[in-house]
Amino acid sequence: MACWSAENATKAYLKSLKLGQKANEPDVVEFVSALAAGNNAQLMVVVCSGAADYATLALVAAAQQTGGRVVCVLRGNEELHMSEKVLGVTNMRHIDFVIGEAQSLVLNYYKEADFVVIDCHLENHEGILRAVQMGKKQNGAVVVGTNAFAKGS
Repeated sequence: MACWSAENATKAYLKSLKLGQKANEPDVVEFVSALAAGNNAQLMVVVCSGAADYATLALVAAAQQTGGRVVCVLRGNEELHMSEKVLGVTNMRHIDFVIGEAQSLVLNYYKEADFVVIDCHLENHEGILRAVQMGKKQNGAVVVGTNAFAKGS
């Protein structure tokens, strides 16, 4: 990851405010967006337990600021269709939706991710974290866990 950029963090924060005005926890998504953009993240991976949500949109705002891209890992086609409907991102330039087993995908295809958001509602969220830790990212990665204190995590 490159040096901290307060300018990127501020712009992504403001952009995510506009994108996620309907979010239940707006402070969280703006923080995630600012953290990713401030660190100049280029490859951001978000692993969802269901459909993508406003945290994914927050990373899209960061990617728009840094010139990076977002990979949203989903479990199946149903989650993909719900994500497209919820986010309205059928043709967004900075996001790719991938369906599959998250731990394997992170370990084998996205080990260069410099920013990873893991939904702790997933049964194997610890395994996904280990996959990120085993990745070969030279300068490390920022990992954010969502829903960590929610029931059943």
